[in-house]
Amino acid sequence: MIDKKYKETIHTDKNNYEYLTIIHDENNVRIYTLKNSLKVFLAQNFDAPRIQTYIPVKTGSNNDPADNTGLAHYLEHMMFKGTSRMGTQNWEKEKVLIEQIEALYEQHKEEQDPEKKKEIYNKIDEISQEASQYAIANEYDKVISSLGATGTNAHTWFDETVYKNNIPNNELEKWLKVEKERFSEIVLRLFHTELESVYEEFNRAQDNDARLVSYELMDALFPTHPNGQQTTLGKPEHLKNPSMKAIHKYFDEYYVPNNYAMVLVGDLDFEESIQLIDQYFGNLPYKEIPKKTPIIESPITEIVARTVHSPTTPRVQLAWRTESYGSKEAILADITANILSNRGEAGLLDLHINQTQKMLWAQAFSVGLKEYGYFSIVAVPKEAQTMDEAKEMVLEQIKLVKKGDFPDWMLPAIINDFKLQRMKALETAEGLATNLYDTYIKGRSWEEELNEMDEYATFTKEDIINFANTFFKNNYVIVYKEKGINDKLLRVENPGITPIKINRDAQSEFLQEVLSEKTEEIIIPEFIDYDKEITKDIVKDKQLSFVKNRYNNLAQVYFIFPFGSDHDRELGLSTQVLQYLGTEKFSPEDLKQEFFKIGVSNDFKTTNNQLLISLSGLEENLEKGIELLQHWMYNVMPDQEIYNQFVETILENREAVKKDKNRIMTALTNYTKLGKFSRFTDVISTEELTSSRVEVFTDRMKTLLKYPYQLFFYGRNFEDFKGYISKYVETESLEIPEPKKYPEPETTGNVYFTDYDMVQVEMSKIGKGNEVNPRNFGKVNVFNEYFGRGLSSIVFQEIRESKSLAYSAYVSYAANSESGHPDYVTTYIGTQPDKLQIAVDTMTELMNEMPEVPIQFENAKYAALKQIASARITRTNIFFNTLRLKKLGIYHDFRKDIYEQIQSLNFEDIKQFYQTEIKPVHFNTAIIGKKENLDMDAVRKMGPFTEVSLKDIFGH
Repeated sequence: MIDKKYKETIHTDKNNYEYLTIIHDENNVRIYTLKNSLKVFLAQNFDAPRIQTYIPVKTGSNNDPADNTGLAHYLEHMMFKGTSRMGTQNWEKEKVLIEQIEALYEQHKEEQDPEKKKEIYNKIDEISQEASQYAIANEYDKVISSLGATGTNAHTWFDETVYKNNIPNNELEKWLKVEKERFSEIVLRLFHTELESVYEEFNRAQDNDARLVSYELMDALFPTHPNGQQTTLGKPEHLKNPSMKAIHKYFDEYYVPNNYAMVLVGDLDFEESIQLIDQYFGNLPYKEIPKKTPIIESPITEIVARTVHSPTTPRVQLAWRTESYGSKEAILADITANILSNRGEAGLLDLHINQTQKMLWAQAFSVGLKEYGYFSIVAVPKEAQTMDEAKEMVLEQIKLVKKGDFPDWMLPAIINDFKLQRMKALETAEGLATNLYDTYIKGRSWEEELNEMDEYATFTKEDIINFANTFFKNNYVIVYKEKGINDKLLRVENPGITPIKINRDAQSEFLQEVLSEKTEEIIIPEFIDYDKEITKDIVKDKQLSFVKNRYNNLAQVYFIFPFGSDHDRELGLSTQVLQYLGTEKFSPEDLKQEFFKIGVSNDFKTTNNQLLISLSGLEENLEKGIELLQHWMYNVMPDQEIYNQFVETILENREAVKKDKNRIMTALTNYTKLGKFSRFTDVISTEELTSSRVEVFTDRMKTLLKYPYQLFFYGRNFEDFKGYISKYVETESLEIPEPKKYPEPETTGNVYFTDYDMVQVEMSKIGKGNEVNPRNFGKVNVFNEYFGRGLSSIVFQEIRESKSLAYSAYVSYAANSESGHPDYVTTYIGTQPDKLQIAVDTMTELMNEMPEVPIQFENAKYAALKQIASARITRTNIFFNTLRLKKLGIYHDFRKDIYEQIQSLNFEDIKQFYQTEIKPVHFNTAIIGKKENLDMDAVRKMGPFTEVSLKDIFGH
């Protein structure tokens, strides 16, 4: 047992509420338990006058009934549909129809005859039409966005369903009123359209390669436990045959105050907050949770092999089952995973495989769940390697752990890195709140969580060796992900849903009540004076900027070069080559280890017009990091053999990327937007790469610090930093090359298609707008909120809520980040091939004549104002915002101008913006999908059609 540094202590506040705190907890978390057993976690963070809220419910897909998998996730969706007071125009009439629909779904579930099932479904569709006359789509999102909430969402996993909002602190009581309403009862309105949206989400998951492997892995690791037998999205036969009655039963059993918590972190008053929470949630009745019989998995005593196929690059994944999160075995598995992979820095896989380029990529990690967990390694072989060869390579690294063949300093360095990463996470409201809800879900105390790092530190190298020899045997699951046709894909027909009414103009009495309540304390926006917040100085001929870190002992230094790949197309490649080379003093592996030892990480980021080299870590070690970085850059030793291996890896990665659906869609969208010649397609050719000498790249790195750059330091002690940084600054002597110009062609109605084996089809329309005009930014903000993005937007409501055509659909007006360049308008739909035509027609109709919904416009406007008023610019953003604004010719906090513009906006302004900036835009179209499933006649009607190859869109 460790001597616990963090210990619980009990207090009573001025209103006689009892709460726990943890001695030495720098986060000062208060933990209350109300009389109905509702747990409340409160903590303060004054970065902004906002509160990060989570309501974590201790239930997820592991509690789904065996004949109703996917239920917990579907219930999560339905929690956004309102109640008998929220989301309805006439509950008494709507209720009768919903009850009829519920009865029909029970018949539908029991019926075995396919034709009779269709008849019942048609009846469901018919009555749903009638019921939709009384429903108000997305009223929860309308009311919550009217508060100025951001990040409104939820997720479901094995043992958790978590509801999320970030709210202005002066709207806490209204938020509680709204959440009390939806946690008090559930109404399954607009059920069949949302069900189809969930099925579209299931289809998106089918096209997700990582899920394909994960499902197979979990099924083999947990042959009887729900961890492996019940996916969060559920089985398709269950999704298509739901039970509204079962969802009500699940809600009544698990959505009770003793089974969920309130987590609030932000600018809050402890006493006022707990009183309000008790006022709204304290009277909800306690209810015993259904008892579960523990499911004990038999030990895995042999290698369990599975194979799956998809069009992407082959890889292999191994996994060993562990005990639950927080157990000794889970902790040892986590430490061991970091001995093998520690953020790509100095683990055995990092150094012996990734650094030496023996395969494309390998990584180890551990996952701790509420019940059980697993340790896993993913290995991506090179084209000439087999997956079994990749497997043997990673198993060799495990053998090194078994033999203790890793340096003695690594274990304490890993523990220090854990502490460093936790310090970074807990300094933000979101990070602390996330840790708190995760701890609650796993059934651990905050005291246990805070003591965890000290518990990690008790384990010795001998403990790790003993663990590895006991744990790693031929008792693992291995999934071979081979390239080929995915025979597990399920393709389904459009069920033929009749579009429902969404009643955009309607408001329930509940919404009217919330909107009419005036918030007593109005948040006044604060606009930053950059000149006051940023200290500036000169070191030799370099501008030095400083922002004080007021949170912890971490520091960052940035070398900011005002040129990028437009000026030198080999610049990014040079920084990549550097990662594989050492100096006379240090091998490449030694350099990784030296950085990791001192707790300082380095990063090189090249964009088209900027190179950013940064170091971050403990402030006391930052100078050592700078010294090490410059030693590396000035003294890098060219090695042609390593460079040749690097080129081989690049070329294989290029081929791997061309098999990845998401990367293909990104490339196709870029091609659709900018044509054949763009930054994306202007890649260094195979011939150029293979014929180059490594010295071309190393010489560039050796002279890089002779170019102009500026410095930015984020830390605590500016005087100390100024005292030593001059030693590492060289006076500039080289001039910046002229940048290459890339065309920004007109979009003229062309359609570009790439064939890919997938269930869904994805379509994006991209249109070139007018040159960026910062005076439009307020209009852009409100237009996107009103029309194109978010759960209450016009597009989302029409395409998903009314017609159930897609899980994801949006329209986005993107203002350019640099003066002299055009804005772009983008539309996106991901749907089934047989729904594409109606989805396109619907989007076209919306774009041709923007619907006018005054109530929705007012909500969007005031939501945008509240978001700006309650936002604060902090930390490194204080400095980097000035760099972003400078590209637009702006030198003050431009949010002030945006805020003032939004205040005076009316709908006519948005209509005028739409008429002048959006309606005249001509769009090109990008489509990716399985060609044989598409209605090609319909696709060709969209415009001149071109099927483009992967070489066309990637440029190689």
